[in-house]
Amino acid sequence: MRKKILVGNWKMNNNLKESTSLVNDILSELPQNGVELVFSPSFVFLHNVVKLCKSYDNVFVAAQDCSEIQNGAYTGDVSAEMIKSCDVNYVILGHSERRNKYAETNYVITQKVNLSLSNNLKVILCCGETLEQREKKVHFNFIKSQISDTLFHLTTDQINNIIIAYEPIWAIGTGLTASKEQAQEMHAFIRKIIAEKFGSIFADNMSILYGGSCKPNNAKELFSQVDIDGGLIGGASLSKQSFIEILNSF
Repeated sequence: MRKKILVGNWKMNNNLKESTSLVNDILSELPQNGVELVFSPSFVFLHNVVKLCKSYDNVFVAAQDCSEIQNGAYTGDVSAEMIKSCDVNYVILGHSERRNKYAETNYVITQKVNLSLSNNLKVILCCGETLEQREKKVHFNFIKSQISDTLFHLTTDQINNIIIAYEPIWAIGTGLTASKEQAQEMHAFIRKIIAEKFGSIFADNMSILYGGSCKPNNAKELFSQVDIDGGLIGGASLSKQSFIEILNSF
């Protein structure tokens, strides 16, 4: 049975005091509904947040990215090995902001996937299409290429450590909203892609998250879809009240 997972991606928000306060506030109202909760703070606060979460069986920490290079003279970069040494469990890779603002290609993301898995980090791989791609009806092929280019070289043991997060770029901060039917359609398509390559058992056990402006007012209907196993939450994860409401929507 695949896991229900909720990830709070704080992006470049929250200082140290705000980060620790937010974690403590959320943990103080944590529902016992079996959902795996993942906090994703800035690199500089990973160790602090890990310490706050250690005593909770179903609460984990993710880095927001990692370098595609193992180590060396790369000022400002953070390696997968460094992240793992802080007892971090997950790393988010291929986020649309990394792809668009930093021109990360599928090749670069593949190198990050490989290094993360070799350092025993679980990967949350993001994929998603633009409004133009959807309107031109090439969105299914585009999503398939994002996934196949970065995951299809993996072994079946490795694919067990992958979570996919579908984030329709056209529904993030644009005022547009993906319907539950649109979200479910793409999640089912992604699961079909994984099944065709790795088999139905692996596909059925893979958690696929929705990352397109999931908020308290639409979380319940999204999470009720058969192939949507949780959410990768951006802005709403910065508010204790909003995040707890989303967490209670499962």
